[in-house]
Amino acid sequence: MILDILVIIAMLSGLLFFVATTVGIIRFPDFYSRVHAAGKGDTFSTTMFLGGTILYLLRDFSGSTLLTAGKLLLIVFYIFIASPTATHAIIDAGYEFRVPYWTRSSRHKGTEGDVENEENMDNGFYPEDLKG
Repeated sequence: MILDILVIIAMLSGLLFFVATTVGIIRFPDFYSRVHAAGKGDTFSTTMFLGGTILYLLRDFSGSTLLTAGKLLLIVFYIFIASPTATHAIIDAGYEFRVPYWTRSSRHKGTEGDVENEENMDNGFYPEDLKG
């Protein structure tokens, strides 16, 4: 009974973070913040889903379910390594290609696509000592 409640909480938390990730990708103004939302939300929500699945499998404790839960745990470990690494590589590539980032002044408060916001899009400030 308690294990079922933990499974439901883990699955609903994963769903909540997937929805938050989707909203972040749609609503955030520039490339960098969108990739950040996708990387963090995807990693955590997938971990919560797989954690709930592992707990569900461990209700019936046997050799085959233990093996399956172990494999899912390896997948969680791989996601913890691969997703932040991929997110960093994507952001680094955007930085190298000088993808502009969003800046906001107090007098221009627009959303992406507005003319006012397009004026706030910087061409990328890159300090001279960081250039390759």
